[in-house]
Amino acid sequence: MKIPTPGKPVRGSKTGQPIMALLDLLGRNWAMGIVWHLYQGPSTFRRLQEYCESISPTTLNKRLKELRESYLIERTVDGYTLTQHGKELYELIEPLGGWARHTWAKNFEDRDN
Repeated sequence: MKIPTPGKPVRGSKTGQPIMALLDLLGRNWAMGIVWHLYQGPSTFRRLQEYCESISPTTLNKRLKELRESYLIERTVDGYTLTQHGKELYELIEPLGGWARHTWAKNFEDRDN
């Protein structure tokens, strides 16, 4: 599977609209979780694997490569870390996470009770 790139066809967009390319990338197994975790600070491969619980080393390597080639993370002497673009992305999606937990999820709690 190739890395989603703006301007090239991706899931949901034949023209590769930038937002669709980004959502394609972040929708891959553990991609968003890796970004979320790295916002806390640098992490080694082993710590990321522990954080992601069920991820195989092959899949983790693939996600790290995709996120590096997408300019969202980089490898440093301390491990993997978010780039400035990665930090900006996290700060944009973090409120969405709060909304999902506190607003959207309540619809399901109310429905199930």
